[in-house]
Amino acid sequence: MNSSSCSLRMFTLPGIPHVKPGDDVGALIVHAMESIGERWQEGDIVVVAQKIVSKAEDRFRRIADITPSSVAYDYAEKTGKDPRKIQAILDESTEVVRVGGVPPNGIIIARHRHGWICANAAIDESNVGEDGTLLLLPEDPDDSARRIAQTIRMHADISPGVIISDTFGRPWRVGLVNVAIGLANVPVIDDWIGRPDAYGRTLQVSQQATADELAAAAGMLMGKASMTPAVVVRGLSWEMDEAARATQYVRPLKEDFFK
Repeated sequence: MNSSSCSLRMFTLPGIPHVKPGDDVGALIVHAMESIGERWQEGDIVVVAQKIVSKAEDRFRRIADITPSSVAYDYAEKTGKDPRKIQAILDESTEVVRVGGVPPNGIIIARHRHGWICANAAIDESNVGEDGTLLLLPEDPDDSARRIAQTIRMHADISPGVIISDTFGRPWRVGLVNVAIGLANVPVIDDWIGRPDAYGRTLQVSQQATADELAAAAGMLMGKASMTPAVVVRGLSWEMDEAARATQYVRPLKEDFFK
C-alpha cells in the first residue's frame, strides 16, 4: 500500500433496493454506480455490507423450523436466550468460547466455522425484514466477493477490489467496528516487517490490516438505518492480490494465547 498520496475519497451508492434471494449483488452495484453518474476507475474498491450478500444468497433461517438440542436448552438457562436461536448459533459454530447472561438477552461468544470469534456466530436479526427470521453469514464470503468483482469487471472493464464487511465487537474494547469477512483482489496485510520506519529503525512486528481498515472506514458511511450497503473507496494506491482471502485474518490456534 502506497501512502505517498494524502487524498482519499469514499462515497455511497444509494438506490440499491431491498435485496431478495437470487438477486445479483454485483449487477445492483453496477446499476447504482450508473444511477449517480459515476464512472469506474482502476483502483476502485467496493465495500459491501454482508447483509445484502446473505440475503441474495438466501441465507435465511426460520426460527420456527429449528429444533433445539439439549445443549441449546442448557445455554438457554444460562443466558435467557431462545433455545432455537442458540441452536442456530451452535449449527454455525465449531466451538463455544464463552457464555454470559448479560442483558438484554445474554450472549454467546463462538468460533464461527469460517474461523471468526464473534458474538452469536454473527447471526443477525436486525434489518432482516420478516420477524422470526435469522440471517446467517454467506457460505463462502470470499467466493461471494470474487463473483461481485467479476460482474463489475464484466460491465466496467476494470478489476476492482471488493470487501464484504460485517460488524464485530472487539476484545477489551467497547463498541463495534466493521471488518472484512470476504475479499477479492484487495491485499489482506500491508507487511512492514523488515522495512525502515521514518527514522530508519527496522520494524519487527508492524503488519497493517489493510482490508479491515478500509471496511471500518466505509462503515462510517453505511449506518444502521441509512440503506446504503455499498461504499466505493477511491484514491488508494494498492497492488492486486488475486489470492487474497479474508480468512487469512484468522489467527492460528497455536498463536491464541487466551485459548
